[in-house]
Amino acid sequence: MSSTSKHITLVVPAFNEAPNLPELYRRLEANLDAIAESWELLIIDDGSTDESPTVIRDLIALHDNVRAIVLSRSFGQNNAIGAGIDHAMADAVIVMDADLQDPPEVVTVLIDKWREGAKVVAGRRIRRLGTPWVKRAMAFMYYRVMQRLVDWELPLDTGEFRLMDRVVVDALREMPQRHRLTRTLVGWLGFDQAIVEYDHAPRHAGTPKYSLRKSVRLAITSVTSFSLAPIRVISVLGAGSACAATFVMAWWFAMYWLAREPSTTAIIVATIWFVGGVQSFFVGIIGEYIARTYMETQHRPLYVVREIIEK
Repeated sequence: MSSTSKHITLVVPAFNEAPNLPELYRRLEANLDAIAESWELLIIDDGSTDESPTVIRDLIALHDNVRAIVLSRSFGQNNAIGAGIDHAMADAVIVMDADLQDPPEVVTVLIDKWREGAKVVAGRRIRRLGTPWVKRAMAFMYYRVMQRLVDWELPLDTGEFRLMDRVVVDALREMPQRHRLTRTLVGWLGFDQAIVEYDHAPRHAGTPKYSLRKSVRLAITSVTSFSLAPIRVISVLGAGSACAATFVMAWWFAMYWLAREPSTTAIIVATIWFVGGVQSFFVGIIGEYIARTYMETQHRPLYVVREIIEK
């Protein structure tokens, strides 16, 4: 290897991905062995309960460029990614899923963009093959809402599949917040991002790990961790509610003076429901921010490593 060649680490979080890991390595090897840079596969076992630990040990026994970080339990995809980033010492780090929906063949394209000078190269999903339309619609809306809420550039339709230069990785490691989303954290850092478009393939084997409920929770985490817009909206909605209540009361008094005898019970009940509903909504938003602030102050580790496996 020449003195100018680079080393690349592929960080792959895995939860119950035993059927996919051997095929993932095979396809990575077929593409990456043809380029000049050396590479390694760093698997983060996020508390798997299937045969993943055995499969990982077999891969490490067979290949010198595979190692693994085994977490004590499942800490979630983004914390598992954080564990991989913390243990990756390469010149560039590529984050990708283990289910082969991020095609390994695209990795070399990310590397080419990095060689051209980009510090971050993100994969943009043009088509989401095999994804239910509800999740596709939610993803479409999420990126466009977030782009309006944040005050930095957030590329549309880009997931965690991306390459990050060493300088970006080092900056990311200085951001230990608990409620994290890698794609938005990287965007916040402000480094120039290149985009590589690809088709998000159907899952190779196994079942999806992100349910609709988890996707909604992820969206809430993204909004409340990176934007104050919901809090600011409260002021606007509060003013609107006051105006609406004033209009209703004016209407009631007008009817009263015109001897139309409006229903007192109806106006009281409608006002209580309206004000109560708005207040409950506001309290929920404020509570979300307070709860997240409380959890950040606990300073618990983002993950706990049970074992590091390598040759």
